[in-house]
Amino acid sequence: QVQLVESGGGLVQAGGPLRLSCAASGSSFSFSVMGWYRQAPGQQREIVADIRTGGGTNVGDSVKGRFTISRDGSKNTVYLQMNNLKPEDTGVYYCKGSRAEWNFWGKGTLVTVSS
Repeated sequence: QVQLVESGGGLVQAGGPLRLSCAASGSSFSFSVMGWYRQAPGQQREIVADIRTGGGTNVGDSVKGRFTISRDGSKNTVYLQMNNLKPEDTGVYYCKGSRAEWNFWGKGTLVTVSS
């Protein structure tokens, strides 16, 4: 059974950094795409950033220049380095791994940015 487990969330002051990690287990294959999504209270889930096997990335406009996504393909692990955090970055951050028509989600990690 494939599982994705996020870690690294917590409470941070505005302007500070935080690094999220997501590790996948139970998979015999590498995900073609791994990414981070977030959901703020009362809001829909939105994409933050994703990264492909070849290293190509897609970063949301609201975090561009502040967040960096990276992955260790051999370990099916993806990271999100978040710098200069803002209160509007508060939310639950979810990891997603995709291959062909299959999508797998983690349970999320809470990030709270205080002003």
